[in-house]
Amino acid sequence: MAHAINGYAGACKNIHGHSYELHVTVSGKHADDTFIPAPGMLIDFKEIKKIVQQEVVEKFDHKVLLSHKFLVGNPAFLSPENLVTWQAEPTAENMLLYISSVIKPQLPKGISLVNLKLFETKDSYAEWISEGIHHN
Repeated sequence: MAHAINGYAGACKNIHGHSYELHVTVSGKHADDTFIPAPGMLIDFKEIKKIVQQEVVEKFDHKVLLSHKFLVGNPAFLSPENLVTWQAEPTAENMLLYISSVIKPQLPKGISLVNLKLFETKDSYAEWISEGIHHN
């Protein structure tokens, strides 16, 4: 996915791309400390992957994500068919807020979203933890 950060003083003000990596952590309630009854899982990994594929990957893969403010200052970028526009700037932090908002309602009853970690590079990421955002 490519993006640009409107109002940023550095190189990220220009359209550039990342091969994002998203880590998703969920939790669920279990009655006690004994083993989970068959099939032995709170949620199948395939179910989480399906939700992430539908709600995140299909919406952003090979897309250009730009804010409305960026497009006001750069109208030449209005025409690409793979353009996705937001009111907010498409930072990793804002992307995590969006991702949490679309994944949480898709999870089965009793399963909670606990953590999201979105890597822009192998060592630069933003992290959403159920009570807030952290950035490294």
